[in-house]
Amino acid sequence: MSARPGIRPSAARDLAGRIDHTLLDAAATALDIERLCSEALEHGFAAVCVNPIWVPRCVARLDRSEVAVCSVVGFPLGAHLTEVKAVEARRAVEQGARELDMVGLIGALVAGDLAAFELDVAAVIAAAGEATVKVILEVGRLEREQKIAGARIAIGAGAAFVKTSTGSSGGASVEDVRLLRETVGPAAGVKASGGIRGCAQARSLLDAGANRLGTSAGVAIVREAAAAS
Repeated sequence: MSARPGIRPSAARDLAGRIDHTLLDAAATALDIERLCSEALEHGFAAVCVNPIWVPRCVARLDRSEVAVCSVVGFPLGAHLTEVKAVEARRAVEQGARELDMVGLIGALVAGDLAAFELDVAAVIAAAGEATVKVILEVGRLEREQKIAGARIAIGAGAAFVKTSTGSSGGASVEDVRLLRETVGPAAGVKASGGIRGCAQARSLLDAGANRLGTSAGVAIVREAAAAS
């Protein structure tokens, strides 16, 4: 994890170091991915977050930099077979991804099948080796107790972070980030993702306890922060 929760970054560069610069659009081209990597290097983002097909290109482009390559697993629904998720995770790491954002079995969590949710997460973590795994809970689809159960299970299974959402079921909220932080404690990571567009919003989520922010608006956010400083 790159930073402790609850600390307000005072400079645009510090804020950038909390952001996973994200491009998961199905229509993204190689040129778009090259631009994403260039922006990550220019602004000092923590990572680029891309679909698995783009991992080798990003690894080559970001070689010898501090910007991590993050690949998604089971994205965006989490309804893949667990063994398929494990293969996807293993292959991404073999190709150089240092971080993985996996979508858990959300339906199992909703149904109360906590064992199935845990087995799914554990299989991906085992396949990931030394890579950092962030488990997406899709909190917009969950009741409060389901959010708590999912977060506890994910961290207990060895995940480094819990993440609010893919962005498909509502944006990240201060309330959800605060709940996840209270649930996992100070040692684990919390990533807020979904609808993060402005500097004030980004900082409010960090103040609530997020370590990382996933957003496609990272450049606009850090420019806004720079202009305000």
